[in-house]
Amino acid sequence: MPDNRPNILIVMTDQEQGGVLEPGHPCRTPNADRLAAEGLRFRRTYTTTAHCCPSRATFMTGLYPSRHGIYNNVLNDAAIHTSLNPGVTTFSEVLRDAGYALAFSGKWHVSASEQPKDRGWQQYHATAVQGEWHGMRWERFRQFAREPECDAPRGRGELLRPGWGRYRLYGTAEPNPEADPFMPGDLHTVRTGIRALGDLTRQDKPWCLFVGTVGPHDPYIIPEHYATMYDPADVALPPSYHDTLLDKPRIYQRQRRFWSQLSEDEYREAIAHYWGYCTMQDDLLGTVLEALEASGQADDTLVLFTSDHGDYAGAHGLFMKGVAAFDECYRVPCVARWPRGIAQPGREVDEFVSLADFAPTFAELAGTTMPAASGRSLVPFLRDECPSDWPDAIYSQLNGVELYYSQRFVQTKEWKYVYNGFDFDELYDLREDPHCLRNLAEDPRYRSVVEEMCRRMWRRGYEERDINCNPYPTVSMAPFGPAIGLE
Repeated sequence: MPDNRPNILIVMTDQEQGGVLEPGHPCRTPNADRLAAEGLRFRRTYTTTAHCCPSRATFMTGLYPSRHGIYNNVLNDAAIHTSLNPGVTTFSEVLRDAGYALAFSGKWHVSASEQPKDRGWQQYHATAVQGEWHGMRWERFRQFAREPECDAPRGRGELLRPGWGRYRLYGTAEPNPEADPFMPGDLHTVRTGIRALGDLTRQDKPWCLFVGTVGPHDPYIIPEHYATMYDPADVALPPSYHDTLLDKPRIYQRQRRFWSQLSEDEYREAIAHYWGYCTMQDDLLGTVLEALEASGQADDTLVLFTSDHGDYAGAHGLFMKGVAAFDECYRVPCVARWPRGIAQPGREVDEFVSLADFAPTFAELAGTTMPAASGRSLVPFLRDECPSDWPDAIYSQLNGVELYYSQRFVQTKEWKYVYNGFDFDELYDLREDPHCLRNLAEDPRYRSVVEEMCRRMWRRGYEERDINCNPYPTVSMAPFGPAIGLE
């Protein structure tokens, strides 16, 4: 009896905002656009945490951080947990047990105690694994102590940080010995992934291949071909660029103060480099797709292109990712193609999707289920169906980066409420204010909206066994407590 289950090819970038794939965006992504035209574009796909490790753990397990246990970077001393909670299962283990062959090439960043090979993958190449270090040891600061950084002028795209070392946000990389147009690390990941693809397609099992690049993660230092692809003079500053952030948490303002070292021209240059980096990732995606076409198995393969989280890329005057809960950092690209399995290709799905939805999707395609999941399978959308009870909101769980914050947001198509346990909250009317410029949380006219959004937040928190519900007076900062969600 033939095995009609699809192969699964996952291409995941790092820190790519969903906006760059929007139709009409100046950033050119022809390969992702082709995937969307031949398959589906999920327009409202969100990460659960704007940070690498918890978001990747959610993708792999289908669980929110409160259930999988990863809250921040597992590869430095600020890690809250360095391993997945005991008993947590990844989709790769489920697919392996269902008879799939699996191969992994690229960024892991899920656990410091395990590697992909420990979770069912044949590990061809893995970065951000145990033994690597993401941070700074005390001894390294001696070199910055000797730098005359306060006296020397700031370079273009460079930020001064006395005692921390300068930071270069963007620039042009030196050409590599092979004169390749790609960054060597990502090129190696893709070449290794293509080698793994060849091995997978020569056997008779359905297969799953993960290819994970590290771009367009900061710093945006890229080969000249991409660094000069977009003219900064043609780059429009984001609509929220002039937001003073005065009605938002103080930490947002403090971050903006850091980036204000850059002139408006440097903002445009940084954004142009970020777009160039995203186009480079799209070219790498095209290389993988060419190899899939050459294998003869493209029609039987579900291809998913997505990212772990976004980048502010100048929105609200910010870059990178972190505690600010804006769409540029939480909404990620998501396109899927499966010629023999997607009805009515070329559609856009406007429902909310989270990174927790993919593990249940892969499991259903493999003819099985995840033992536990915070998300739901997207398979009905492949059939051009929308479940009547599909969630009408998206929820986040942020417990900090390398500084600890407690933040949750609830977002519908009309409202966004952000609970900041460390500062005042945020409320935005997305119909009138899609760029989140006017914080309405303290306006008494919207108290009933805040109450309803808190009710939604606590209901989902109860379902996910959220850790953010201590009633002690100095930490119970939400204007309405968990009891309203259990009425």
